[in-house]
Amino acid sequence: MLAVTFSSPCGGRSERQLNDNMHTRPQDHSPPYPEWGGLGLISPYSIFSRPMRNMCTPLAPVIDTQRTMAYDQLFLCWRLPVDSAPAWHFTVEFRRTEIRGGKVPRLWHRLEEVTGTSAVIDRLEIDSVYVLRVKGFNKAGFGEYSEEIYLHTPPAPVLNFFLDGRWGFHRDRLILNKDQRAVRSVPGIPLLQAAERALTSCHLTSDLLIGDVAVTQGRHYWACSVDPGSYLVKVGVGLESRLQEWFHMPQDVTSPRYDPDSGHDSGAEDATMDTPPPFSFLTVGMGKVLLPQGSNSASNATSPSAGLQHTRDHTTHSSPSLTVPLPPRLGVCLDFEKGRVSFYDAVSLRPLWEGPVDCSAPVCPAFCFIGGGALQVQELVANRIPDQQPRRVTIQSRVN
Repeated sequence: MLAVTFSSPCGGRSERQLNDNMHTRPQDHSPPYPEWGGLGLISPYSIFSRPMRNMCTPLAPVIDTQRTMAYDQLFLCWRLPVDSAPAWHFTVEFRRTEIRGGKVPRLWHRLEEVTGTSAVIDRLEIDSVYVLRVKGFNKAGFGEYSEEIYLHTPPAPVLNFFLDGRWGFHRDRLILNKDQRAVRSVPGIPLLQAAERALTSCHLTSDLLIGDVAVTQGRHYWACSVDPGSYLVKVGVGLESRLQEWFHMPQDVTSPRYDPDSGHDSGAEDATMDTPPPFSFLTVGMGKVLLPQGSNSASNATSPSAGLQHTRDHTTHSSPSLTVPLPPRLGVCLDFEKGRVSFYDAVSLRPLWEGPVDCSAPVCPAFCFIGGGALQVQELVANRIPDQQPRRVTIQSRVN
């Protein structure tokens, strides 16, 4: 007969007496159901022997703001804090915020059982703001929500294109990567030799690269990243026919036609009050964006090779407020019917500048390099492969 005396509710003496009189001790012997191991089940004894840290719910995930973005789809990326308990899977919740001049239902939509640390959300409204949050789940239940993050979708459908290296492409000065989405301008030995012979003037070459698509209707948006160390890069659009003409012209900006001090080919003779310019570019250089003084400024309606005059004029006569820091990504939105092109900070969708462009014929995305520089066209989110594809369930709604 087993006799146990309790001197206190949780006294150590009573526990020792109990253990000494027991014939078996689960801590020292195998579980009484050995067949559980073959079935892959967890013994109830092992649950109590594990550290209590594993019984905690996951901490609030931390959103990776460098990788999270809104483009053709929303791409949300996160990580768990170092001291957090592991998560079996995550739940992503998102909703569209209230728009100006109207209201939308404050209902949360869900992506459940996301087993990776990223998720893609599609079927979005154009030019809208979405708020997202994520939480983890393990055997202890759901953890805390992450901080909410707001993402602004582009103002128009995203245009997918590649950089065209088939015609007018200077392979000795422009290096195009294999997927045709990134290019680097390398002045190279020929420019060095030419500069050695030019003792009284600045010798630079201007290289143009266009996209492999031409826009003939509608509104389209795309984004690119410019290396902050680039000397001078021009991002914009232009008439396809005029760009082809430019490819067959001399690219030496020290010639009389392209002398930065001559004022020729400035575009002013092509851009009148009634005729929009054939090109519209935003100038980027040395980590800055040079903003034209007005949407009808003739200095912005220049050929791609006239960037040095544009830079000199604003540097000498304009206030420093006309330059803004270069954002991580630049956005370009072309409205073909209205003949307008707008430039954005593609991260916050903050407008930078808007101007006219001739859309009487097909218009192409265009990029111009003067000196060394690098540029990358933004890849579609749909082309990315997240860590694990989430299981998309029937959309559930939760009132906040």
